[in-house]
Amino acid sequence: MSTSSSTSPEPTASAADLPGYAPGTWAIDPIHSEIAFSVRHLGIANVRGRFDEFAGEIVLAENPLESSVNATIKIASVSTAHEQRDAHIRSEEFLHAEEFPEMTFRSTGIRPGGGDGFLADGELTVRGVTQPVTLDLELNGFSKGYEGRAAAGFSATTQISRKAFGVHGGPGGAALGDTIKITLEVEASRV
Repeated sequence: MSTSSSTSPEPTASAADLPGYAPGTWAIDPIHSEIAFSVRHLGIANVRGRFDEFAGEIVLAENPLESSVNATIKIASVSTAHEQRDAHIRSEEFLHAEEFPEMTFRSTGIRPGGGDGFLADGELTVRGVTQPVTLDLELNGFSKGYEGRAAAGFSATTQISRKAFGVHGGPGGAALGDTIKITLEVEASRV
């Protein structure tokens, strides 16, 4: 009886399959990008918000699956169009912006996703707690931006458990669902 071992080939993605794909370093443009979230309130409605101050860098590799992203978000920039609620989100009961002024995301790997998309695995740090997160990522394309600089567009979504990051919300937290839906619309310029 003979045995044979087979190994699965490493997943690959071809830059040739991505029109306009341009390896290099890209800076996230906060003016043309959005980091938004929503959470269920009282189990019947979604409350939406966003973060207005953030920065990040995307490095597109020759092999798209070797690309990476790092981003930093300023907690104090949270906006839900209601100042009292925003102040509560910044407070110690929620994101504790005074002690933890930033949340960060660092990718740990890119892999093929459904259809033409990708999955970006990474580590999200909120309130000093780091948890694994996977972004469902879509490359929207490449174009010429202002002053002739190359621009790239990306969309991504994910869901996280706020409690997994120690965001309990105090007495008011019981009115909120645990699942936070995150939506990213990112435009980046070639550095």
